[in-house]
Amino acid sequence: MKLSLGDTYEYEFRFSQDDVIAFAQLTGDDNPLHLDPEYAATTPFKRPIIHGMLGASVFTKVIGTKFPGYGSIYVGQTFQFLRPMFVDTDYRVKFTVITLNPEKHTGEILGEVFDVTTNKITTKGVATLMHKEKI
Repeated sequence: MKLSLGDTYEYEFRFSQDDVIAFAQLTGDDNPLHLDPEYAATTPFKRPIIHGMLGASVFTKVIGTKFPGYGSIYVGQTFQFLRPMFVDTDYRVKFTVITLNPEKHTGEILGEVFDVTTNKITTKGVATLMHKEKI
């Protein structure tokens, strides 16, 4: 099915401390803000936060596998990290199609990550992508 302006898709997720450790090992980002509760207690967050890019990784998962899905090619991505994200917390990401160019098979999808408990946006950004069959 082809995408239309205003189409939306929602997905719920959470990350564990093991996910944070694996991400730190994979990327080499071992900032104690993510890994050391004693250090994190001295920061404005008072506890470890997940890496911003780990939280944002839900964008590539959903865009590449679910909405619009397989065949999606990332052309660009912007992010704003508005609030910290924490382990073992439920999040919901809402994607909305905001532009389409059928001649070039390109479009932009706004993604907004919400903390399920507070309904506040933690991360948002716009993905620019190509998809021959769906745009």
